[in-house]
Amino acid sequence: MTHGTAARRFIRAQHYGVLSTISKKLDGYPFGSIVPYILDHEARPIILISTLAEHTKNIDSDHRASLLIHEPSSDVQASARLTLVGNASRLADQFMVKPRYLRYFPQAATYFDTHDFFFYRIEPVNIRFIAGIGNIHWIQAANYQVPQTRLAEHEADIIAHMNQDHVDNLRQYCLCYHSVEALDVAMLGIDYDGFDVRADELILRFEFDEPVSDASEARKALVVMAQKSRL
Repeated sequence: MTHGTAARRFIRAQHYGVLSTISKKLDGYPFGSIVPYILDHEARPIILISTLAEHTKNIDSDHRASLLIHEPSSDVQASARLTLVGNASRLADQFMVKPRYLRYFPQAATYFDTHDFFFYRIEPVNIRFIAGIGNIHWIQAANYQVPQTRLAEHEADIIAHMNQDHVDNLRQYCLCYHSVEALDVAMLGIDYDGFDVRADELILRFEFDEPVSDASEARKALVVMAQKSRL
């Protein structure tokens, strides 16, 4: 596995980070804030932020930003963490990512009632990935991002099919791969590297053995996982 793939898999498994922007009010000082995020199909972070927030004002003034993602641990210095450095800007198409975002963060639906929340995307420039003590790497954006695939156009259909017809498989995935016995399960998203399932109150990440680029490859990978989970 390349360092870029390892970094991408790490960031996909988390859903909150520290957004650092360059303060407009305090003349260039760094400004940090907690934000939830999802990734688009090119593995670029998408955040939903309000025009009233300081970090939004900062980004609109200076696009340079970073997102720090940290693995929960009792020993924070020994656990994995990643800082994605890039340029943040408001998405021109605000409706494209909304359904995907709300599958992960349904509580955000009410934010759109105020008319001042917008999606921003962070375009990676460089990534600092600390996978553990002594396992430290700088990763260029080209070695982190994935090639364009056809999964984005088929994702909604794949999710609907899995959640309507293969709920038992989703429960088996949770039990086999995460030792989680869940009652309420639903696939949230599927991508080049794997997929996410809401299992009761948890969001569980599942990685494919090999990347998938379209609906046919995704189906084959899901069938293989279903067969393994029944052994």
